[in-house]
Parts: sequence; structure tokens; C-alpha cells
Amino acid sequence: MKSGFVSIFGKPNAGKSTLLNALVGEKLAIVSHKSQTTRHRIKAFVTGKDYQVVFSDTPGIIDPQYKLHEKMMKAVKSSIEDADIALLLVDINDNFEECNNVFSSLRLKAPAIVVLNKLDKNPQKKQEASDFFSKQAYCKNVIAISALKKENIDDLLAAIIGCLPEGEPFYADDEMTDLPTRFFVGEMIREKIFELFEEEVPYQATVLVTEFKEKQTLIKIAADIIVQRESQKAIILGQGGKMIRQLGTEARKEIEAFLGSKVFLELFVKVRPGWRNNENWLKEYGYQP
Repeated sequence: MKSGFVSIFGKPNAGKSTLLNALVGEKLAIVSHKSQTTRHRIKAFVTGKDYQVVFSDTPGIIDPQYKLHEKMMKAVKSSIEDADIALLLVDINDNFEECNNVFSSLRLKAPAIVVLNKLDKNPQKKQEASDFFSKQAYCKNVIAISALKKENIDDLLAAIIGCLPEGEPFYADDEMTDLPTRFFVGEMIREKIFELFEEEVPYQATVLVTEFKEKQTLIKIAADIIVQRESQKAIILGQGGKMIRQLGTEARKEIEAFLGSKVFLELFVKVRPGWRNNENWLKEYGYQP
């Protein structure tokens, strides 16, 4: 039996969350074309007959500007410390030297597989990228994929399993994650904020699920959308409440598909100036110290 922790690292928008979802075969991590969508470490388990892989999706590596960013980078650090294997994800269209500088700064102790992503968009750069990263001291292997199109995902998983240490599973066969359902509900609402709103609103908003009650015919969910300014609250509400109704409808459909149940969803918008730099509020909203 083989088992181990495999953490996914990379710059913002490299496709880490899309890769996690492709490896697991389920949508656990929210996805957006906007950078810094992932704020938490999300663990997902893939269990086979003779292996278990505990994957971690991590926030994109950035220079922190707020306490929120610092907590995001702490999630990256904790993933580095317990990783048996590191997946270093590269957008094949990115600057290779910049990616190399980011990876070198991680000071990895675990062997690393460099994963060249978005191969479908620029296949002609595969050899150049492979030649560049295979020369780096941290690199054990280079594999090119398209996470979005699920190309070469099986080859990547086989390579990961081949590098895993021997050991017993950490989690039961039927478990897929150690995070509560409330967490994923909040993330699905936040994903719709990234999809529907532009500029600073998605980055200055977070979601707190305040109620999750399973009734006979449906699940009742209430959530607060936290923003920093009254003007942002007005944008999310929209004229006559148009935008929050659209947000609620789209989020509810996503949540119902995830839970396999009818959902009654209530959304409220609250203004908390400076919440991204407030330790108490960050803790209340689920950002670990």
C-alpha cells in the first residue's frame, strides 16, 4: 500500500484548482479566470486499490499585502512542510524564469514533479519548457497536461503514485475531503461573486454560512456576503435587488447539484470595513491563524 500528501503549488491563475478537480474527478475547488480565487488549503483524497493520495490545492503564491494574504501564504507554507511530493504547476504561456524563481523560493524538501499546464493552448512550447525545467535541481520529472481538457491526467496520477512512500491510508475509502459541507457551500457562493462582478468587489468580499438546516424536503441555507464598503454592498444588491437575486439563483443551482437536494438559499450583504486586516473577523470568517 502506498499513501502520501501531494501539494499543488504555482503562481496565481496557473490552473491549480482546475487540476485538483481533474485529479479527483469532482468539482471541489472553485474556479475563476480571475487570480487569487483560492484562499484556503483544500484537501481532496483519491483512493485506489493499493494507494491513497491526499492532494492539497493551495493559494497562488503572492507577496502579502493584507493579513488575509498572510493567512493564504501560511496555507502554502503548511502544505510545503507536510508534502511527500510537490506538484509545481506552470502555465506554459508564462515566463519560465519567473516560475523558476517562485519555485526556488519555496525551499522544498520533497521531490517535485513540474506539471506544464494549458498544453492545448500552446503545444509548440512543450519541448522548450521541458528542457528548461528538467535542468532545475528541484525537478524529479516533467509532465505536460491540459487540466481543463483532462489531457494526460492519468499519466500524471501514475507518476505521482510511483513516487509515493509506502504506508497505510490516512482516510476511509469513501471520504473525499476533510472539509465540512458548509465550507463548500460558502465557496460556491463566492465563486458566483467572482463570475458576476468585476474590479475590486470579488477580492474584497467573503462569504460566511450562518445557517445550514436539513429539513424533510429541502436544505435551508443562509449566508452573509461580507464586503468592505457601502458602495460594494450597493453593487452586489443591484438596482431593485436584481444582482443579488441573480447571484442567489445561480449559487442555489450549483449548491443543489453538489448536495443532490433542493435548497432554499437566503443571502444577506454586510459591510465590515477593513475585514481583510482584522484578525478577529478573519477568524470568524474561517481563515485560520
